[in-house]
Amino acid sequence: MSEGPEILFDARDVTVRFGGLTAVDAVNATFRAGELVGIIGPNGAGKTTFFNAISGVTPTTSGQLMAGGHALTGKGPHRFAAHGLARTFQTPRVFADMSVTANIEFGLAFAGRRRTASWLLRDASSILALTGLTAQAALPASSITPSQQRLLEIGMALATRPRLLLLDEVAAGLTEAEVEAMAQLIRRMRDELDLTVVWIEHAVSTLLRHVERVIVLHQGRKIADGTPAEVVRNAEVIEAYLGDEMSEPQPATQGAAA
Repeated sequence: MSEGPEILFDARDVTVRFGGLTAVDAVNATFRAGELVGIIGPNGAGKTTFFNAISGVTPTTSGQLMAGGHALTGKGPHRFAAHGLARTFQTPRVFADMSVTANIEFGLAFAGRRRTASWLLRDASSILALTGLTAQAALPASSITPSQQRLLEIGMALATRPRLLLLDEVAAGLTEAEVEAMAQLIRRMRDELDLTVVWIEHAVSTLLRHVERVIVLHQGRKIADGTPAEVVRNAEVIEAYLGDEMSEPQPATQGAAA
């Protein structure tokens, strides 16, 4: 019955309420093996709350969460991690007093032996090389730049050997050149590491150039789910953004855009 790549994660009618506020309103989303998916939406759209719900950080009010056919609704974040899900946060969460290498080693120890046979990044040095942090290996995490701390948190997530990587605004506060480098790294991780990547970002035009599918949230609801080309022409999306960022981005289609 399932056709196409394997479904890694399925969120069905996910709703999160805080008192009288519905932050996420019956959102459905399916993520398949090898996808690079972006999630966008205006401030307050419910993007991070949705991430928190599908990673076990925030309990859902209703709905179902399935990873590889395993029901995870109501389980803690460690159960989501055990089923191959890793994530970053808007503010990088690193162990400030530990060295950069020790931060990565913590993630490796957390993962244990899971996925070692097929996993390309077997040790801290290979993860540091991928994320461009080899020169900072011996430094305490507190002494590296904020953009390097973002890369370190990605490295820590990779160290847990995930199949599904959730990235929450990893380009926030970066320069234009750093944002582009981050986008290239995200594509490379997906391409080289057999990963599914789901990326929330405020840098909408950059995200649309690099992802293959976009989910748009607005006021807690999913209002669009399609290719970047489809989403930028969606009337409800244009209205949600007041036409702002939706007219300009040109999705990358392997070649030149006019």
